[in-house]
Amino acid sequence: MRILIELPTWLGDAVMASPAIENILDYYKGSEVILIGSPVSISVLENHPRVKRTFIFKKKYLSLLIQSISLGRFDVYFSFRSSIRSKLFKSIIQSKSKYQFDHKDYKDIHQVKKYNNFVNDSLGRVLKAGKLKLYNSSENDTQDLSDFFEGLPQFNNSKLLGINPGASYGNSKCWYPREYAKVAANLSKFYDILIFGNSSDEAVSKDIETSLIEQGVTNFNNLAGKTSITELLGIISKLDLFITGDSGPMHISAAYQIPTVAIFGPTQDHETSQWMNEKSIIVKKNLDCQPCMKRKCPLGHHNCMKLIKAEEIVTNVKSQMLGQLNDI
Repeated sequence: MRILIELPTWLGDAVMASPAIENILDYYKGSEVILIGSPVSISVLENHPRVKRTFIFKKKYLSLLIQSISLGRFDVYFSFRSSIRSKLFKSIIQSKSKYQFDHKDYKDIHQVKKYNNFVNDSLGRVLKAGKLKLYNSSENDTQDLSDFFEGLPQFNNSKLLGINPGASYGNSKCWYPREYAKVAANLSKFYDILIFGNSSDEAVSKDIETSLIEQGVTNFNNLAGKTSITELLGIISKLDLFITGDSGPMHISAAYQIPTVAIFGPTQDHETSQWMNEKSIIVKKNLDCQPCMKRKCPLGHHNCMKLIKAEEIVTNVKSQMLGQLNDI
């Protein structure tokens, strides 16, 4: 039996789909599994031991038609996307059974449950959504971080703090660089610091770096724009603490059960918070205008993020994660 699974586009969604995908694979034991999706989503899930082949989803319609023919026939097709392009792909892919997620059918519940309910509805089952599940390049392979620490002999602490200031959704989800830097500086005597981000986050990550230097902090490394998705998985899996906004890396840290402080502003934490990570803390202000779900603050003040201060984050870390460090 051949199964084709079209993955969600975004990093966080791909991670949140992993429990539903595990249920598909458990249901169809022994099947040949092929994944198709965006470069990001494929990078997240391509190392699953059940996956035989992966393909990048073509954007041009003619290329998509050619791709659907070249993939051959399948017994079952699941799509975790509901875009027009995905609906077209579903109509032309050769498969005995076809199931496609429609976000309009699943509302006001966590995204993990949305995806899992879609699978249950498709299969006529009542399968529970387990924990997020990711696989590094090898289950026995531990990511060597020495390349990232080269030239930084001051990295002497035994614990790692990750700072993730970016978010693909828009600026409204992003907390402020100066506040991230204050938190990192406050914790720098207990943790060595890694600043994460993709290429579009390099400017804000540089602002954090500059602020740390001004505060005399040297035990950090700015990785923004320097890591592949595979490297990102390996590095986040080794963190002792992660401070982040609502973002894809936040869900990666949940998959690895990393103690996390998640800062929420305009988005709905009951739908996109960390899934089944008991070591997670959500920090938000619960303003009347939250959640607006806008990429830019429609009221122009951005108070959902502006009113959150570094001291509040440090207090949460101290009281709930590092109570033994009384001198923070």
